[in-house]
Amino acid sequence: MSKAADAATGAAASAGELAAAIWADAATAAVLLALDPDGIGGVVLRARAGPAREAWLALLRACLPPDAPVRRMPTGIADARLLGGLDLAATLGAGRPIAERGLLAEADGGIVIVPMAERLPAGTAARLAQVLDAGEVFAPRGGDAARARLGVVALDEAADDEESPPSALLDRLAIHLDLDIVPPRVAVAEVPPQALMADARLRLAAVAADDDATEALCATALALGIDSLRAPLLARRVAFASAAFEGRDRVGADDLALATRLVLAPRATRLPQSAEPEQEAEPPPPPPPPPDETPTEAATPEETQALADVLLEAARAALPKGLLERLQAAALARGAARTAGRAGEQRAGDVRGRPIGTRTGDPRDGGKLNLIETLRAAAPWQKLRASAPAASAPLAQPDAVAGRPRLHIRKADFRLTRHVQRRETTTIFGVDASGSSALNRLAEAKGAVELLLADCYVRRDRVAVVAFRGRAAEILLPPTRALARARRSLAGLPGGGGTPLALGIDALVALAMAERRAQRTPTVVLLTDGRANIARDGSGGRPKAEADSLAAAKLLFGFSALVVDTSPRPHPFARQIATAMGGRYLPLPYARAESLSAAVRATLDLNKP
Repeated sequence: MSKAADAATGAAASAGELAAAIWADAATAAVLLALDPDGIGGVVLRARAGPAREAWLALLRACLPPDAPVRRMPTGIADARLLGGLDLAATLGAGRPIAERGLLAEADGGIVIVPMAERLPAGTAARLAQVLDAGEVFAPRGGDAARARLGVVALDEAADDEESPPSALLDRLAIHLDLDIVPPRVAVAEVPPQALMADARLRLAAVAADDDATEALCATALALGIDSLRAPLLARRVAFASAAFEGRDRVGADDLALATRLVLAPRATRLPQSAEPEQEAEPPPPPPPPPDETPTEAATPEETQALADVLLEAARAALPKGLLERLQAAALARGAARTAGRAGEQRAGDVRGRPIGTRTGDPRDGGKLNLIETLRAAAPWQKLRASAPAASAPLAQPDAVAGRPRLHIRKADFRLTRHVQRRETTTIFGVDASGSSALNRLAEAKGAVELLLADCYVRRDRVAVVAFRGRAAEILLPPTRALARARRSLAGLPGGGGTPLALGIDALVALAMAERRAQRTPTVVLLTDGRANIARDGSGGRPKAEADSLAAAKLLFGFSALVVDTSPRPHPFARQIATAMGGRYLPLPYARAESLSAAVRATLDLNKP
């Protein structure tokens, strides 16, 4: 067998072993969640629909008590169904308030499955978080608080790492799993007998842990850069469940290592550093115990440090691949909204957009009256208002048959629909038309911008074009949807002269801020070879020009930005400009207009449906 074949066989074996190890931990996680759902909080299950995910969910259901409810939360569920409250139809029929149970109250003692958790609205995530914290649900309209001690399985079906469930929910779900690389043949697990699970539930309340175990979990969380105080507490709870399932009444090192892999390692924000413990002077011997007391054993600092080292090794083994690269990318993208195409920032309104709830108000102020929610608000008061004098109900409609008002509606009952809508997006192109850029690929850059302008026109985005050359920057095209004007402005763009990169970026900053003030979402695309040689004051010299350019680029931090390096070879200063903007850097040596356009579209996600 050749060396290449040996390497391929070894890689396949390694991948198979990794998938088996991931599934083994995932199967254990399902057992532990079924053992203590409200204590562990739940699981974030990153996996697309398929046999592995269904096998894990089937294992979880089989491990739960036979009478434990499992509810699947519909996408876009209303608060009335989620939390419960007043049953409007039954209330109007009975003439008295009748409460209905919500989905969370129905799931008491069991599990709620949340599909497409990466698209869960922040408000719904906050309500789930409140129930996980309190163990009960408070209906917004009528009804008493209901017990809701449950676990949540958040199905993360995102296509990439940039989408994730809301942080308020992620922080409260102890275990994070990723089954995307687990093949169906591996996703097989033995279901523990119900008698074993019942004994473990009874034993869970008696499980205890030493102080050094808690200290080691906290030290591991600190070494991994985890700033949430819930993480080590949830890891401790997972360790308790593991000990109870294994038939022990005390947490051991294996339980802590498992909790570290399932809870702490997926939350890591930095790689742990191996460091030798500092040499310290030996502590004086402890004083002898009083004669009437039995001496107690306490962990020494060396034992606690040794346990922390074991947990760190377990965390290193479970850290996801490519962690450093993802952390660096997240740091660059922090503060920059993904605003390309239709993914503009959201803003609240009362007239247009997607409905997101209701508020009290007067319809005469321009809002839309929500009739159903208005009736819900008025229904509990009908019996009381019916006994009041008719003059106190000026908004009621008279009943011609009975001679008295049919419904008693007050101004305080009015509910107006709240909406949220996407802001318009403006893509601002900055084109380097200097002599060095013209010598390289100004024609290709023009062609790429023209193709991108066509994409923006189809999506009804506004576009603007800024060109800089010589000792000035010029706005060739103010923000507009007129594609013909953009084409004409690009066709007549000459090349030559110095590179006033700072002035060009200043013009981009001014346009981006103006668009943001106009309640639109700006996206900046800068095409340059990075060879700045003209400063802001018009003087020549590369050092001052580069310093001014970096200072100008920092003003774009917080905007969605992309720097396309059009130099034949990637230029280091163009990357520095992208870093200062907090944007993305895309080197494209020897690219044609079509490939340049395709790369920019892919980076900015302009072709996303």
